[in-house]
Amino acid sequence: MLKRLLSYFYPITIHSQKSAVSKSLEITWTNGDLVMDSLNTNYSYGSLQRILKLGLNEIGFGKIQKMKNILILGVAGGSVIKTLIDDIQFSGKITGVEIDSEIIKIANHYFELDKISNLEIIIDDAFEFVLKTTDQYDLIVVDIFQDTKMPNFLFETFFIDRICFLLQAKGNILFNTMLLNEADNIRNKKLINEFNKDHFHIKSIPRVEKHNELIVIEKLL
Repeated sequence: MLKRLLSYFYPITIHSQKSAVSKSLEITWTNGDLVMDSLNTNYSYGSLQRILKLGLNEIGFGKIQKMKNILILGVAGGSVIKTLIDDIQFSGKITGVEIDSEIIKIANHYFELDKISNLEIIIDDAFEFVLKTTDQYDLIVVDIFQDTKMPNFLFETFFIDRICFLLQAKGNILFNTMLLNEADNIRNKKLINEFNKDHFHIKSIPRVEKHNELIVIEKLL
């Protein structure tokens, strides 16, 4: 594993391709680990895995371990799924929704997502999926980016209300957001301030890995 050893000194890209949805995708050895990157940001493993692991820890590994049904909106390379399996030993069902089929092909090849027995991957638009599904979930992870941009629908009232409806009582939503300018700050503050505090507990973990803010929501009833 010469490339892996050399990656402690400088990143080594081993796969690069274009994607109609994600534009540019790369698999790189960095500090001994394989990571997936888009043109301007880390998509899976690396800093993103640290960010989402922090959010899962805020919810509580023990609580998550007892859950039965988890929904991941935005799979990419599957780093949050690997955290659930390897670090939390989650044994319930994981449903991963990803719009980009090319990313899943890469994730299966390099990160072996297709070998995780309790994982079902669905190629679909996240907005369309949450409209159609009749299942309820103990945890919903929202981690949807197109490079550094977040689709507008993620912050629309209808989408937020829908994922809250799909959440079991005492369940959690972990929402990974990116703050690149003042408009993004205002957007997040508006979402947090307008949340129904009678039925949900909501808190933010700001400036994780500089540009990310995690929003953690718990359904009280």
